[in-house]
Amino acid sequence: QVQLVESGGGLVQAGGSLRLSCAASGLTFGSYAMGWFRQAPGKEREFVAAISRNGAGTNYADSVKGRFTISRDNAKNTVYLQMNSLKVEDTAVYYCAAKRVVFTIPRNDYDYWGQGTQITVSS
Repeated sequence: QVQLVESGGGLVQAGGSLRLSCAASGLTFGSYAMGWFRQAPGKEREFVAAISRNGAGTNYADSVKGRFTISRDNAKNTVYLQMNSLKVEDTAVYYCAAKRVVFTIPRNDYDYWGQGTQITVSS
């Protein structure tokens, strides 16, 4: 049974930083690309960032490029999202996701999802 468990969410002021973690179990972690998505109230879920199986490649939404950094530790079966210079518009529930791939760093069509963690950025 695959489980993805996010942690690190919370309330932060604009301009601040947070680091999200996602611990994966029940899968061969190194065979999966990992992604972060978010959903703000009243909006559709959107792609934030993704990382390749070995961590060598990354992919970011334009809205977070230069502010967010995705990374992974395959020895710990964990993916991270470092979020800097947070803006009020970054407020959303953030989801971790896994997709079995060979070489790609996908922006959609993920296989497994976590339950999400709330990020609230205050002005």
